[in-house]
Amino acid sequence: MKTSEFNFFLPENLIAQEPSKERGQSRLMLLDKVYGKRTHTTVLQLADILCGKDFLGPSGEKPLLVFNDTKVRKARLIGKSCDTGAEVEFLLLEPFISDERGITNSKCDWKVLVKHAKRRKPGSRYVIYDGAGAQIACCEITGSENELRFLRFDNPITEEFLEKYGHVPLPPYIKRNDIYADSERYQTIYARLAGSAAAPTAGLHFTCGLLDMFLENGIDTAFITLHVGLGTFLPVHSENIEDHLMHEEQFIITDENASIIENAIEKKKKIIAVGTTSLRALETCAEMRKENEKIKEGFFLKRGWQSTSIFIYPGYKFKITDALFTNFHTPASTLLMLVCAFAGKELIMESYEEAVREGYRFFSYGDAMLIY
Repeated sequence: MKTSEFNFFLPENLIAQEPSKERGQSRLMLLDKVYGKRTHTTVLQLADILCGKDFLGPSGEKPLLVFNDTKVRKARLIGKSCDTGAEVEFLLLEPFISDERGITNSKCDWKVLVKHAKRRKPGSRYVIYDGAGAQIACCEITGSENELRFLRFDNPITEEFLEKYGHVPLPPYIKRNDIYADSERYQTIYARLAGSAAAPTAGLHFTCGLLDMFLENGIDTAFITLHVGLGTFLPVHSENIEDHLMHEEQFIITDENASIIENAIEKKKKIIAVGTTSLRALETCAEMRKENEKIKEGFFLKRGWQSTSIFIYPGYKFKITDALFTNFHTPASTLLMLVCAFAGKELIMESYEEAVREGYRFFSYGDAMLIY
């Protein structure tokens, strides 16, 4: 299947540059993938929608929503080359193992993305500055791996350091610098454990009030933690999608949340993934236990932190996920391919065309769709 088949026309003015004025007030497209029916509403109506017959189990059970509670790091650092004085922007992805014995020096060594990566050779040194122009760190490129560079800092880089000096890693299609408001709006309200270089953006729509409404209406919630990295947002460069290599991302599900998910499966509740990262974690777990008749108690936690490089595109057979709450994704991306796998490529491309006609806002700060 060709990557070009997943392109679509999108006017630039529909790429959301700002979040909605208030969290949770975005538009919502409902897509019935069985009958191909589309209706238009708002995220504010979600609790009532999920109490409808389309989302009930065989004995009237309310659905389970599964969220990704990863926390976005302020992972973007700006510095200057010691050789040329040119400004350089680094996106810190994750600590890495640099010692041949497998010893992790996680406070100093990071995998990073950097603009004009081919110019960034091992041995190149950089100075990182704060917003007032004061030097706060020095670092050196020590190696490379395809589009990645390995960056060693002279002194430890902690979460506290990044929170103080880093920038919110807004995606490149948002054509502005980050501002203070992004620290709150480019983060879910339930974010728990720092580790992501991008937000699980479907979750940005949810408010405390909406979560309370789920509780009041008997709609269960569960949380997984998947740290968003290259596996989610790296573009597809291959001509054929089957040739694309997904990077690994780390995830974990706690005992409590594993029990909630297992109970929902046992009771045949509809399981709704909030975002493509939640879906990929769920389906990865399903792949792990596909030879079993059911997930055993504690299955998720017993395995601790897991890595997933699952690439879901048309032809994939879903094993756990019944519905997907998600944003509108970039052309020819793995995220769009996943959505096409879930609802059918033709139906999704038609739905995206309708979203354009209806003036929906696209991408991270944009509107949402619920596919069922």
